[in-house]
Amino acid sequence: MSKRIIEVVSYDPKWAELFELESRAISDVVGQTVVNIHHIGSTSVTGLAAKPIIDILLEVTDLHSLDVLSSGLISLGYESKGEFGIAGRRFFQKGGNNRTHHLHAFKVGDSNVVRHIAFRDYLIAHPDIATEYGRLKTKVALGCNNDPDSYCSGKNDFIKYHVLQSLKFRT
Repeated sequence: MSKRIIEVVSYDPKWAELFELESRAISDVVGQTVVNIHHIGSTSVTGLAAKPIIDILLEVTDLHSLDVLSSGLISLGYESKGEFGIAGRRFFQKGGNNRTHHLHAFKVGDSNVVRHIAFRDYLIAHPDIATEYGRLKTKVALGCNNDPDSYCSGKNDFIKYHVLQSLKFRT
C-alpha cells in the first residue's frame, strides 16, 4: 500500500464544481436526513492554495439516522471513520491514500458547524489572511515529510487564532 502524499497546490476553480457534483450524489443517498450541505475547508475559498481534497459538511437531523443510511455513502466510495476524534461527528473519507473528499457530519446546531462556516467565511472576507494561510500550508507541507500529524501541528496555532477571530467577525 502506498503512503499518503501531503501536497498543497494552487487553487483550482474545478473544486467548486466537484463539490456541487458530490453534494448532489450525497443528497441522493441520505435524503431528508440532511438539512444543509456546505463546502468548507480550503478548497471552498477562491484563490486559496489547498490540499486537493474537497471538504464537505453535512448538517443532519440526527446522527443515528445518518448511521442507518451510511451504506449509501459507502456505495459512493466513502469509508466510515466514526467520530474520528471529535465527539458528535461522523467522518467519512473517499479515495484512500489518494483522498478526494472528506465528509464531516454534525447534528444541526452543533458548535462545530458554526466554527467551520465562520472560518471559511472569514478567509473569504480577508483575502490577505487567506494568502498568508496558503503560504503557511505550502511551507508546512514541504517540511512535514508526509506526516499528517506534523502537517496539522504546523498549522494549528494559525488556525486556532483565526478561528477565534472568525467567531468575533461573525457576530
